[in-house]
Amino acid sequence: MKKILLLLVAVACFSCKNDKSEKTSETAQSQADSTNVEEIEYRQVDSKLIDNDSLWQPFEADLSEFSTEVYEEVKALVFEKSIPEIQQAIDDEKLTYEELAMFYLTRIREYDRENDFSLNSVISLNPNLVKEAREKDEQMNKAANHHPIFGIPVLLKDNINTDGIPTTAGSYALQNNQTEDAFIVKQLKENGALILGKANLSEWANFFCEGCPNGFSTVGGQTLNPYGRKIHDTGGSSSGSGVAVAANFAPVAVGSETSGSILSPSSSNSVVGLKPTIGVLSRGGIVPISSTLDTPGPMTKSVIDNAILLDAMAGVDNADPASTSAGKQDVVYYSDVENAKIEGKRFGAIKSLMEDSLYVRAINDLKKAGAEIVEFEAEEIDLPNFLRLLNLDMKKDLPAYLKNYGGDVAYKNVQDVIDYNAEDSLNRAPYGQALFLGIVNDSATDKEFAAIKDTLKTNGTRFFDKPMKEHNLDAVLSINNYHAGYAAVAKYPAITIPMGYTKESRPMGLTMIGKPFTEGQLLKFAYAFEKATKRRKTPENYDE
Repeated sequence: MKKILLLLVAVACFSCKNDKSEKTSETAQSQADSTNVEEIEYRQVDSKLIDNDSLWQPFEADLSEFSTEVYEEVKALVFEKSIPEIQQAIDDEKLTYEELAMFYLTRIREYDRENDFSLNSVISLNPNLVKEAREKDEQMNKAANHHPIFGIPVLLKDNINTDGIPTTAGSYALQNNQTEDAFIVKQLKENGALILGKANLSEWANFFCEGCPNGFSTVGGQTLNPYGRKIHDTGGSSSGSGVAVAANFAPVAVGSETSGSILSPSSSNSVVGLKPTIGVLSRGGIVPISSTLDTPGPMTKSVIDNAILLDAMAGVDNADPASTSAGKQDVVYYSDVENAKIEGKRFGAIKSLMEDSLYVRAINDLKKAGAEIVEFEAEEIDLPNFLRLLNLDMKKDLPAYLKNYGGDVAYKNVQDVIDYNAEDSLNRAPYGQALFLGIVNDSATDKEFAAIKDTLKTNGTRFFDKPMKEHNLDAVLSINNYHAGYAAVAKYPAITIPMGYTKESRPMGLTMIGKPFTEGQLLKFAYAFEKATKRRKTPENYDE
């Protein structure tokens, strides 16, 4: 297992750089955390591009009318609440969608930038948010049987194309990348969601610089963890999405994952994150790393909200081959989740992880809820040429994005971006661009590339399928993003749920990995665990 964890570290560092230590026990993790209780010294924290005056100018008049008294009244109905609870308050005429939008704008302005509690989790805001929220209030009674996402503000990772808001991937090079909506954004809007704005991220989804911290982008600055600001890692690359949801800057957010980039920041910020089966959600209009492995996914405070957000984005995108191959899933993801039970379900626990006391406690919680736990030795399996897969995909996928989905930007490929950054590397690439350089220096024949993908998928699938078949398992249990690389290449879905905190208040997640297209089942398992444990806590200093 030591070999597997070391390999995972190598894999995860390219798209999410969390969980680098192979120590997994609470004691060992606490020892690791204790060496980092002093503040991390980042090369750059604040954004050099975001102008707060310009960011807030569209909202000044409305925010001046939103009094402290009204904020407190709305907070009682909204703070740490689920989407069904918020919608009930609106149905009961205790709350409006406009007030809901104003609440999150107020919190972002109060906490997110240029103060002692700043987290730098939001890059940009939808300037028409308040106007659109008022329209939802007017439409509410006319929209019979509307989707639960109706009127709910959604924060999008800033590699997801959104009309009217630049899609930057955190990069100077794309700061003016004005695009049409990505497919999943169209789905959200058709189901009535409000787009709140864009979340900060690890630049180019953590496939740009080597040794740079999670959560840093030249556009958005350094995202910080609300459970230990400048102490605990945010995880990456969907750092801003996880942080913003954890701190109640948004009710829900969308992230994207290649290998761990939803699971890592979700577990690091004590939220629920789901990495779906490849193709369940369209990738059309999302700045890519790998057309083989990329997928967007929901990041939320609760499992029911995760199911609602997943459902609101789903649909078949004929322009995305993985989406057409997956086809329409005959399931309403949020239906019946709250009646979930796990009696008699069989979960595989990896023996080498049993040193972690939080993992053991989570397993005991599942046993108390009626689940059957089977401990097994994980097979030592390599994932050869994982980095090359990402290199070779990005080399062709970024030009395809720029051609088919990008705005009026002056780049056609990775080399063009490298050349642009080199003109002012101190500002445009303060941590260098080693991974981008690696992309342009890599090449393979079509036959070699196909063999790389086939080997990785075979090996990743074997890692899960062998114990699942031998022990008739419904899911495998992991920690954080420890086995994200295997789930990525196997194209298996995974969900992480808060399972507790180390002595230094570092959040940890229980991760459930299932077979393809079992998202509905995983959501039910996660809901049952969440209901039985209720481990999530609001981060201190962000509860007012």
